[in-house]
Amino acid sequence: MNSINSQLSRAQISRAAIQRLYIAMRHLFIRGSYKPLGVSGEAMINSLLALEPEIYGSIANAEKVELNGLLYIFQRLPQGIEECSFIKLISREGFENSSHQAKIPAKRRRNCYRIDEDQYYIEMTRGRSDIYDVLTHLTFMYIEAEKIRRNALDYKSRKRKDWVMLEEIISKIKNQEEFNVDVAYTYLSTLVGRTYEETIDAAESFDKAKKVNALFNIVYWLGHNSIKEHTEDIDREISFSSTLRDKIGHHIFGTSWAINIKQSLEEKNLLDKPIHIISSNLHSVMNSLYAPSALKSFDSSIESIAEKLSLKSNQKHQDLVEKFAYKNGMYEISDSSGVNIACQIVDCSKLNDFTISPEICPTQKIKTDIVLIVMDYAFGEQAYELMDELLKPFSKDGVKTNLNIESINIMGKAGILEGTKGDIMVPTSHIFEGSADNYPFDNHFNPKIFEDSSLNVYKGSMITVMGTSLQNKDILRYFAKSSWKAIGLEMEGAHYQKAIQAASKIRNSVSEDIKTRYAYYASDNPLETGSTLASGGLGVGGVKPTYLITLSILNSILGK
Repeated sequence: MNSINSQLSRAQISRAAIQRLYIAMRHLFIRGSYKPLGVSGEAMINSLLALEPEIYGSIANAEKVELNGLLYIFQRLPQGIEECSFIKLISREGFENSSHQAKIPAKRRRNCYRIDEDQYYIEMTRGRSDIYDVLTHLTFMYIEAEKIRRNALDYKSRKRKDWVMLEEIISKIKNQEEFNVDVAYTYLSTLVGRTYEETIDAAESFDKAKKVNALFNIVYWLGHNSIKEHTEDIDREISFSSTLRDKIGHHIFGTSWAINIKQSLEEKNLLDKPIHIISSNLHSVMNSLYAPSALKSFDSSIESIAEKLSLKSNQKHQDLVEKFAYKNGMYEISDSSGVNIACQIVDCSKLNDFTISPEICPTQKIKTDIVLIVMDYAFGEQAYELMDELLKPFSKDGVKTNLNIESINIMGKAGILEGTKGDIMVPTSHIFEGSADNYPFDNHFNPKIFEDSSLNVYKGSMITVMGTSLQNKDILRYFAKSSWKAIGLEMEGAHYQKAIQAASKIRNSVSEDIKTRYAYYASDNPLETGSTLASGGLGVGGVKPTYLITLSILNSILGK
């Protein structure tokens, strides 16, 4: 009993730390700016250290730099941000038309602009979840920078030999001069508080990552800016533009995005047809419908075709599939709104013009007088904005027309609380973390659909979290073991349901009989050491669950 009470207590402490973080972030956002090592910044740092999120590994260790966590955040922040002392979060404010070249992080689509050697602007068009995500990553970055500074200076704030030698190495790299790599790794390992072997492994991971600077560069600049703030009183600062503060929460970007899609439907005379919305990986729907015919590979399964197409060496074949799709009913909707959510329209009447895979509705003819709207994964709270706007009536010349939306189908990536990477989760309800809000719904997907696969399938409630980078084992175990009996965590489900239920039960802009289908595949297990998002993605292993869910969605929609 005591252990249970202790477990609950730790979960409650962690939840309180999350609440403090979000309150601090909202306060600082309204205020307009803050210093990461000032009073407000220190409050965020202390809350994050108290929380010890699994994705940030050894964050609480005062000497060891969390290298996997750094790689994770730098794949989601713009390249070179570690060099800048001033970071500003902005709305879409015209920089796309300036001489500043947009830099887009490898694993999070957002426009970022390096204004000068000391200042970065990061464009925020995905809502509050995106802002909280960036601020959490930056707070973690400053925590690790302080560790590097402490390892670089002695008790009298004098530079240790390891730091002096790193400065020389960085100079040689800049001037393209030769240096002893083994010796360099030795100095670096001391500064990051890791073994020589761990340091080399991490450096190789950074070198392989796209749009991420080398570990030598990152460690040097994080330490350099931290030392400069402590010895020269040159503060680092994070600020928010007034335009961003004015626009946030008003659906400005989502409205533009949705109108663009509806206008495209009208232009192609598809507005009156039955519509099925799919939120998923764009390639999986396109490849399932078009790849077998485009590549004349009817003897191969869609899964095996997809595995080949996922290889970089097969870009030529992927291009062939795209060209074939564009000629046979698929339309790419160009996005100028700034939401960074790509969208495709599929006119299913054109599917009669070629042979589709026998894996799609093998025992019956397919429905072709329908339209698919395929949208890429939304991010957190952005899911509500986009779905809310998409389900509103189309307005033209003062006349409002409801769209004939028959189903909404969500395929997502999620953290699993029981099971392993690649397993399937079928939710029965979505629960908002940190509140009493919950959304039970009738999921038209049944676990039996996936039983013939070699993957494990789990059914139950799922937690919609405010940020995956803020979860720790205490909170997750509580949700899994308590009466909530949660099977996983994700960031969009409750936001989608909030929009769907408002449209169908309150606004009456879509039918109350609208079908909803949700299925997630496990991208990570945050309760298992070495299986968090920071440990890497699924790679080719993600193909099987992705296409299993995609084919289930298409068979449910296209089957008569």
